[in-house]
Amino acid sequence: MNQNEKAVQFASLHKKGAPLILYNVWDAGSAKAVAEAGSHAIATSSRALAGSQGYEDGEQVPFDLFLRIISRIAAAIDRPVSVDFEGGFAGSDNSALAANFGQVLDTGVVGVNFEDQVVKSDGLYTIDEQAARIRAIRAVADKRGVPAFINARTDLFLGPTGEGGAAVKEAIDRAKAYATAGASGFFVPGLKDPALISQVVQQSPIPVNVLVMDGTPSLHELTVIEVARISYGAMPYSKVAEFLTGQASNAIYGSGLVGA
Repeated sequence: MNQNEKAVQFASLHKKGAPLILYNVWDAGSAKAVAEAGSHAIATSSRALAGSQGYEDGEQVPFDLFLRIISRIAAAIDRPVSVDFEGGFAGSDNSALAANFGQVLDTGVVGVNFEDQVVKSDGLYTIDEQAARIRAIRAVADKRGVPAFINARTDLFLGPTGEGGAAVKEAIDRAKAYATAGASGFFVPGLKDPALISQVVQQSPIPVNVLVMDGTPSLHELTVIEVARISYGAMPYSKVAEFLTGQASNAIYGSGLVGA
């Protein structure tokens, strides 16, 4: 498939009642493993990708290194690839943001997660500011004729406000504004209450994506309330790192030949 065909296929996988399950990856090797397990699409986790390179999350990975990694992922598998673009590696400069997004599309990927948190800050962009940022990257995709899937992430539920009714109302307002600006999906990490997830799903004009966390409803329940995309985020990488730590510890100290 060419890039456009992959983009169309990726969008078609977002279905209410039959959600796209994304077991997030961090490099070409993990992407191939997940593809061989039967996944129809591949998505990265920013925290996992950063951790695999020895960096912290939050756009600490140099952008050129980020591009090399996602290029290898896209080249290694014949699946649609979506990447965690975080805040766009451009601060509040929408011209730089658009240029960066163009370089991401050059790698062959077909979608991005794009968050409304101001990176390296606890605050969020206003609805109007983030809508303008989404329009900037959608214009790049449109100019190239690539129907890129922009998964607009809100960090409302990861902050101090939590899952309250006011946060849900603002999330719905953001979903509507982001959709009008050109977003393809709406990502609500941190939202775990099934009734509140259902409320967002029913009022969002675009497919809703939920992150698997401690306390998140089961996959069956998320399917019943018509979530269209379910992501595992950094959890797969964390489990691999934990396994490697344990195995290395056993190898180094388990024989009793090396002192702790």
